[in-house]
Amino acid sequence: MKCEELLKALNEYVDGNLSLPQCTDFEEHLTGCNPCQVVVDNIRGTIELYKDDKPYPMPEGFRLRLRTALRDSWERRFTK
Repeated sequence: MKCEELLKALNEYVDGNLSLPQCTDFEEHLTGCNPCQVVVDNIRGTIELYKDDKPYPMPEGFRLRLRTALRDSWERRFTK
C-alpha cells in the first residue's frame, strides 16, 4: 500500500469498514511510514476528543483573538 492509497482508505479504516486483507495492508504500511502514523494518530485523537459531544470552553483571551481575527477576515473579504 502506498501513502495515497492509505489516505483514500483512511475514513473506512477508522470507521472499521475495511476487509481483513485491506486492514492488514493498512497496518503493514503504518508500521513503516511515520508520516501516515502521525495522520492516523491525529484522526484517532480528534475522534476521541469529540466523540462525547461535549463542548470545550476556550480561554477568554483566545476566544477574543479568534473572534477579532474572524471579524477582520470577514470584513476584508466581504465589505470591499
